[in-house]
Amino acid sequence: MMQDKDAPLFDDIRMLGRLLGDTIRDQQGAATFDLIERIRQTSVRFRRDEDITARAELEALLDALSREQTIQVVRGFSYFSHLANIAEDQHHIRRARVHSIAGSSPRPGSLSRALDDAFAAGYDAAALQTFFDTALIAPVLTAHPTEVQRKSILNCQAEIARLLDTRDRVQLTPEELADNDEALRRAVLTLWQTRMMRPARLSVIDEVNNGLSYYGSTFLRQLPRIYAAVEDSLSQAAGTASSPELAPFIRVGSWIGGDRDGNPFVTADILERTLRMQATVALGFYLDELHALGASLSLAVGLISVSEALTALAGDSPDHSPQRNDEPYRRAISGIYARLAATHEALLGYAPTRHGIGDAAPYDGPDELAADLDIIHRSLTANGSVALARGPLRHLRRAVGVFGFHLAPIDLRQNSDVFERVVAELIATASPEADYLALNEDARIALLLEEIATARPLASPHVHYSDETESELAIFRTARLTHQRFGTGALPNFIISKTASVSDLLELALLLKEAGILRPREAALDANIIPLFETIEDLEAAPAVMDRLFSLPGYMSLLASRGHAQEVMLGYSDSNKDGGFLTSGWSLYKAELGLVEIFARHGIRLRLFHGRGGSVGRGGGPSYQAILAQPGGAVQGQIRLTEQGEVIAAKYANPEVGRRNLEVLVAATLEATLLADRSAAPDPAFLETMQRLSDDAFAAYRGLVYETDGFERYFWESTVISEIAELNIGSRPASRKKSTRIEDLRAIPWVFSWAQCRLMLPGWYGFGSAVKQWLDSRPADGLEHLQRMHREWSFFAMLLSNMDMVLAKSDLAIASRYAKLVKDEALREAIFGRIRSEWQATVDALLAITGQAELLDDNPLLKRSIRNRFPYLDPLNHVQVELLRRHRETHDDDRIRLGIQISINGIAAGLRNSG
Repeated sequence: MMQDKDAPLFDDIRMLGRLLGDTIRDQQGAATFDLIERIRQTSVRFRRDEDITARAELEALLDALSREQTIQVVRGFSYFSHLANIAEDQHHIRRARVHSIAGSSPRPGSLSRALDDAFAAGYDAAALQTFFDTALIAPVLTAHPTEVQRKSILNCQAEIARLLDTRDRVQLTPEELADNDEALRRAVLTLWQTRMMRPARLSVIDEVNNGLSYYGSTFLRQLPRIYAAVEDSLSQAAGTASSPELAPFIRVGSWIGGDRDGNPFVTADILERTLRMQATVALGFYLDELHALGASLSLAVGLISVSEALTALAGDSPDHSPQRNDEPYRRAISGIYARLAATHEALLGYAPTRHGIGDAAPYDGPDELAADLDIIHRSLTANGSVALARGPLRHLRRAVGVFGFHLAPIDLRQNSDVFERVVAELIATASPEADYLALNEDARIALLLEEIATARPLASPHVHYSDETESELAIFRTARLTHQRFGTGALPNFIISKTASVSDLLELALLLKEAGILRPREAALDANIIPLFETIEDLEAAPAVMDRLFSLPGYMSLLASRGHAQEVMLGYSDSNKDGGFLTSGWSLYKAELGLVEIFARHGIRLRLFHGRGGSVGRGGGPSYQAILAQPGGAVQGQIRLTEQGEVIAAKYANPEVGRRNLEVLVAATLEATLLADRSAAPDPAFLETMQRLSDDAFAAYRGLVYETDGFERYFWESTVISEIAELNIGSRPASRKKSTRIEDLRAIPWVFSWAQCRLMLPGWYGFGSAVKQWLDSRPADGLEHLQRMHREWSFFAMLLSNMDMVLAKSDLAIASRYAKLVKDEALREAIFGRIRSEWQATVDALLAITGQAELLDDNPLLKRSIRNRFPYLDPLNHVQVELLRRHRETHDDDRIRLGIQISINGIAAGLRNSG
C-alpha cells in the first residue's frame, strides 16, 4: 500500500505524465496518443499484475508499428523517463525539507550527521578545524561516449524542476497556481519540440560547454554554502561568534579538455580554449556578483563607521560620482569591479559586457582580488555590520578562494605508450646511437634519472619531430604558459594511463622538465605526477612500483617540493572489463592495502584518486558507502574521484541535489578518516575467502568473455554497441583501435551496451559460479561464513549491495529478445544459456547471503523507484530490438537510426546510474 509520504511523488508523476500526454495528443494527434496509452497500459498490466498474456500482446503491438509510429512511441516513453527522474529528484528534496522542518535527527550520509558524530566521538572544533585545513575532497568531471544528454534538454528539465519546486515551497493563490500550470505545460511542450539528439558528433569544445553549465547553476553557488555551513557548525560547537575561515578543502576538478588518452581531438589549442572558457565563466560570475553587491551595500558615511583600509580602497576607486561620494562601500566595490574588468580584458583579450566605471589596473591574481574583498569584510565586521558580511559577500569571497580565475583545475592525462614513444624519439634525436626502446627497465630508469637531473633540454626548436611528439610537446608548453598566466592550480595534475613501471612515471617527469614545470636545480616540481593503474595485473603490481619509485633519491627530492604527498589513481572501469566485477573490486581493495603499507613505510602521504564510473559495472554505486568501505588508512582526509558521463547530470543538474551529493563526499571522507575503527581490520579468514571467490569469479568471467569462441560476435550482434559507436554523443571513439576486439573496446561503451539490453553483465557475472564452488568446498558452514562476511565487513556488504541494484535492474526476458538478434542460433543458445544460468545462480547466491526474500528488499526506496518506472522503460527495450533488426537489414534509413538513438537516450535515462 502506498505510504502518505510518497503521495506527492505519484501526484507529480501523474501530473507530468498527463501534461506529456496532452502535448502528444495536441502535437501528433489522438491516434498517436491512443497508441502510446495502449502500450503503456499493457506494459503496466504485464509488470505490475504479472499478466503473462499482456507480454505477448505488448510484443505483437510493438512489432507491428510503422516506422513513424515507432519514432513517436520511442519519443513519448523516453521523455516520460526524463520527467519521472525530475519528479523523483524533487521528491528527495521535498523529503529532506520535511525532515529538516520537523527537526528530525540528521540522516546518515549528511554533513550534519557526520559533524555530530565527530563531536560525539570527542573531536572538538579545533580538531575538526585541523582536519579541514589539511583535507582535499575533489569530484572530477569527465566526458565520456555515453553522455547522452543535450544541454538544451537539460535546460528544459531545469525549468520543469524549478516550477515543481515552487509548487512545493510556496502556497500559491488560485491565479498563481494556474500560471504555474500553464508554465509547466509550456515547458513540457518545449521539451517535446526540442531535438533530443545532436545532428553532428560532439566536439571537445561542446563537451567543455556542457561541463561548464554545472558551475553556474550548482558549483559556484552551492560550494560556498557548504563551507559556510561547516564554519558555522564549528563556531557553534566552540561557543564563539565565528570560527576561523577554513582553507579550501573541497574543489571540483575536470578532465574535459585535458584528457587526451585515446582522444586525438584534445590538442594544445583545445586546452588553451578550454582554459579561456573556464576563466570566462569564473570572471563573469564574480563581475555579476560584484555588481549586485554594489547595489546592496548602500551604507552612507554619517550612519556608519568604516576602517581606514576601506576608506583607502574607496579613495583609489575611479568612481568619482557625487551621488556616491558618501557611500564608501559602493565606491570601493566600483573600484574592485573596474580592476576585475581590466583583468578580464588582460586574460581573455576583450572587455566584459558590463564595463567598469573607469580605468584601473588588472589584478595580478585572485589573491589580490580576495585581499580587496577581505578589506570590505573586515570593515563591516569591525563596525557592527556582521550580518552584511555574512551575506552575499561571504559567498563571493569563498568562491574566489576556491575557484580563482581558472574556475576548475584541469587534469592532463595521456597513455604511457605515448610518453614512451615521445621520450624515445627525443633521446634518439639528441643521441642517434641511443635506442631507448631496447633498454631494460633498470637501464631506462638510470638514463631517465640522469636526464631529469640536468637542466639541459633534450628537445630542440630546430628539429622537426613526428606529429605525435610535436603535439605532446605543444601540450606541455601550453601547460607551462598556463601556470604563468593562471597559477599552478589551473593545471595541477598530470596522469599516466596504463602505468606498469617506474619508468612510466619518470618519462612524464622528463617531459615536465622539458617544459620547465620540473626544475632540477631547485629540485622543484610544480605539478603532481600521478600513475593510473588500470588492469588487474597493473593493480597487483602497483605497490611494488611505488615502493621502487620511492627508493629513488632523485624522485624523493622532487616529492619533497610537493609536501611529501603522492597521488595514485586506480582504474575501476578497465579493471572490471579486464577481470569482471568481483575480481576488479577485490584487486582494487588489495592494491589499496598494499599502497597504504608502502606509503607509511616511506613516510609519504597517500591520496587516492578513484577512477569510478557512474554504473556498478564501471566501479560506481553510492559514493558514501564506497568511501566508507575503503581499507583502513586509505582515506587520509584526502580523496579524489571521477564523476563520469551521464551521472554528472543526475547528480549536479539540480542545485539542491548537487549540494547534497557534494556534502555526501565531505561527510564520507570525514567519517572514513576520523571515525573508522582502526582496530576493526577484516578477519584474515574473510580475506582468504575473498581471494578464493575472486579467483573463481575471474575464471568464470574470463572464460566467457575472452576464452569462448564467438563471444565477440555475440556481443556485437546482441547489443547496441555498433549503434553506440555511430552516435553523436561524445568526442572520443568507442574503441582505442579500429577493431571489434573486446580488448580494444573502451570500458565505458562496453558497460553501456550491456545495460541497454538489460543484462548488466559487467556488474555481476561470475559471482554465482564463485559462490557455488565455495559452498561445494564447505557444505557445512560455507553459507554461514559468507553471511558473517556480509554482516561484519563493509567492503563485502558494499559489493553485494551494488550487485543487488544491477540485478534488480536486469531483465532476462527482455535480454532474450536482444539475444535473438544473433544470427547464429547455436552460438546464441550456447552463450545466452550460460548467461541465464549464471544470472540465476548469482541471484540465488545473493539472496541466500543477504537473507532477502527478493532483490532490493533492503532498499525499499530504490525498489519502489524501479517498480514505478519499468512499465515505461520496457516498451523502449522492445521497440529498440525491433529497430535494431530493421536497421541491420536496411542500414541506410535515417529515421530508423534516429529511433535507435532516441531509444538509447530514453533507456539510459530510465536506468539512471546503470548506464
